Amino acid sequence: MTDTATLPRPAQPSLLEAFGYWLKLGFISFGGPAGQIAMMHQELVEKRRWISEHRYLHGLNYCMLLPGPEAIQLAIYISWLMHGVKGALLAGVLFFLPAFVLLSALAAVYLNYGDVPLVQGIFYGIKPAVVAVVLFAAWRIGSRALKNKVLWGMSALAFVGIFFFQIGFPWIVLVAAILGALGGKWLPAKFKGGAGHGASNKEYGPALIDDDTPTPAHARFSWTKFAVTTLAFVVIWAVAMWAISGQQTLTNMGEFFTKAAFLTIGGAYAVLPYVYQGGVDQFAWLTGAQMMDGLALGETTPGPLIMIVTWVGYLGGVAKQVFGSTVAAGLAGAAAATFFTFLPSFWFILAGGPWVESTRGEIKFTAPLTGITAAVVGVIINLAVFFAWHTFWPQATEAAPFTGPFDALSVVVAIAAFVALWRYKADIMKVIGACALVGLAYTLALGA
Repeated sequence: MTDTATLPRPAQPSLLEAFGYWLKLGFISFGGPAGQIAMMHQELVEKRRWISEHRYLHGLNYCMLLPGPEAIQLAIYISWLMHGVKGALLAGVLFFLPAFVLLSALAAVYLNYGDVPLVQGIFYGIKPAVVAVVLFAAWRIGSRALKNKVLWGMSALAFVGIFFFQIGFPWIVLVAAILGALGGKWLPAKFKGGAGHGASNKEYGPALIDDDTPTPAHARFSWTKFAVTTLAFVVIWAVAMWAISGQQTLTNMGEFFTKAAFLTIGGAYAVLPYVYQGGVDQFAWLTGAQMMDGLALGETTPGPLIMIVTWVGYLGGVAKQVFGSTVAAGLAGAAAATFFTFLPSFWFILAGGPWVESTRGEIKFTAPLTGITAAVVGVIINLAVFFAWHTFWPQATEAAPFTGPFDALSVVVAIAAFVALWRYKADIMKVIGACALVGLAYTLALGA
């Protein structure tokens, strides 16, 4: 067994090396935020050691507080720490670009052929793999972040609140932050940070961005930098709106998805009703059935679930005949919806990240974030149960849970995937690929 204490600190990766990783992540980022966070943890904290456990969780906690998709924001945050603005743009764009291309292509196929059975077969195998990935995330993060009974109790309460009482995620985060702030004042020893200084060093070795690594110059906070960054994003937004002002449909999309970006507190599930209401009822960009079909594809394609906006935008551009060409109209709508949805995420990190870096080590700031981490573990377990329920009992409903046909093959695939990840430390990409092949083979066998 390698003595991690003797491992050298990793070298600073080049922008090209970082490009390769973020592109790979964009293609394999299945499983929603929990799965994506697990993948980044395994690769960036454990294997490559680009960032320590403590710094990783500190950034994650901030992203959990923000509107928008927390996994892509965490990717932007880590890449920004390493490579500045260029790194932030690289990680953020590559995180959603494969999903944008894939969902746009699927939307075109959907409009022309009505279904994609081959793709559905592949993703039949991916669904149980997603269950395993999410469970693995809960185990990995929980085993390191929950270091005492108080944090375990907060995690359990979060799970009970969201699973049994359907309490909204924003409320759970708010309560966890308040409890963390109070705990930091009254029980500071319990809220010093889930991972603790040097915890990841002992297991993985020294990290490039370690617990005691000074904040790089570009990530230091100043009010001038905050004001300039904010002004730059306002100008970018205004120029983009001016560029599409000749098309009312695209203008409506720009305004609507900008609002949606600031309402996604609690993740994509929290904002889906708003997107449904606007896309289907208010603007008639697509039908309710088309929205549900897009959601099903969004659940089983890489990237954040909020990428459903790409589907909505593509179908909306075609429905409103933005351009004479169907493909051009669809791509214009998809691009507008995606751009205005994700633009605020870059602002949150580039403007707010320096402040977050300045709060490290101050318990009045870190204790609420530690409380949030504890709650997040419970939320991840809830997500695993949600995915397992819908994967193993595909015809069950909330009114009649655990009813209908039981999919035993999915259970076997999920167990095998979890064992591969947990016991054999298998690469997540390889596990997902193997499960996809199983699903494809099973679908072809049924059709034979």
